[in-house]
Amino acid sequence: MTIKALVISNLYPNGEFPRHGIFTEHRMRNMVRSGRVEMRVLAPVPWFPFRGRRFGVYGAYARIPADDTRHGIRVRHPRFPVIPKIGMSVSALLLAIALIRPLRRLIDEGFDFDVIDAYYFYPDGVAAALLGRWFGKPVTITAYGTDLTLVANHRLPRWQIRWAAKRAAGMTTVCKALKDRLVELGADARRVKVVLHGVDLQLFRPPADRDAMRAALNLSRPTLLTVGHLVENKGHHFVIEALRSLPEFELLIAGEGEQSDNLRTLARDCGVSDRVRFLGHVDQTKLPGYYGAADALVLASGREGIANVMMEALACGTPVVATAVWGAPEVITDPVAGVLIDERSGHGVAQGVRRLFQAPPDRAATRRFVERYTWEQTTIDHLAMFEQALASGDA
Repeated sequence: MTIKALVISNLYPNGEFPRHGIFTEHRMRNMVRSGRVEMRVLAPVPWFPFRGRRFGVYGAYARIPADDTRHGIRVRHPRFPVIPKIGMSVSALLLAIALIRPLRRLIDEGFDFDVIDAYYFYPDGVAAALLGRWFGKPVTITAYGTDLTLVANHRLPRWQIRWAAKRAAGMTTVCKALKDRLVELGADARRVKVVLHGVDLQLFRPPADRDAMRAALNLSRPTLLTVGHLVENKGHHFVIEALRSLPEFELLIAGEGEQSDNLRTLARDCGVSDRVRFLGHVDQTKLPGYYGAADALVLASGREGIANVMMEALACGTPVVATAVWGAPEVITDPVAGVLIDERSGHGVAQGVRRLFQAPPDRAATRRFVERYTWEQTTIDHLAMFEQALASGDA
């Protein structure tokens, strides 16, 4: 039986934001590759009337095409209204209303889907639960991280998440810590499955000649790497501060974001700007080279489900220094994978790096450790949840 799945997620890459939610796209591509799923994707974006670059991120939203095809998957980007200040409380309802016409259009075109599959619990999952009720379709929802660790701390979104969890025919989380949080919010534990994200083991692999790769990147010191949006939660600033206690190390920072200028200023104020290199956006096809050349990835996040950059680094043979939050302790379970830090600070990061390099793991062992995490297994686990949800008859 081929399952017709309608995916709803604002976390999906596009031409303007090529790495935005790329882990969702990986998950979808592997599900389609299984031959057991026919899929359409609705990846809504905020409505904005002007396309000019002077309007920053909102202008970029306006430039995203309404229809696209990525890796053989049809993707549509419906617009939905975003209301400042009160937007969080009503965004799920506004999103659901905005998606009624695109859903009807899909059905009229012959894609009468079996299940609505939403990624990110709020607003996407709540909107999907509303649409499932209106269209008489079962709904599955996947929680990624901040949807439960941050958004659910707000009263009205929390109430809506609880309602959607009761309506959902099935739910997945990317780590056990998020499942525990979802159950704490009132979800039925029997309908929540932990489905770990995989990693592309063909793309992310150790370099054939690591010394040559380091030379090509002009790396001469022990090298730390951070990858992710330049926002406070990612903790890049703690890694920069840690360099004051790690004089022999240099740091590569891959990513763009609102904290870019602040981080550059911090590097100067800490006296380490000569040992910090800001790479900006790095295309995913080039990331394996940086992972493979680095001596450690540092992940100083305050909130994460399972960080994809952590899995990618491990697949390239590079150990990880990560804060012991949410999903990280479920992956860093062996010294060959790296070390966990309890104190999220510059001092804590420096201590973690020192601990790792007291007995650095064999890079081949690090690679072997992560080979159990495959997108194929993610697909098997998610499809099992689909089948259970469809068999339940909940809609």
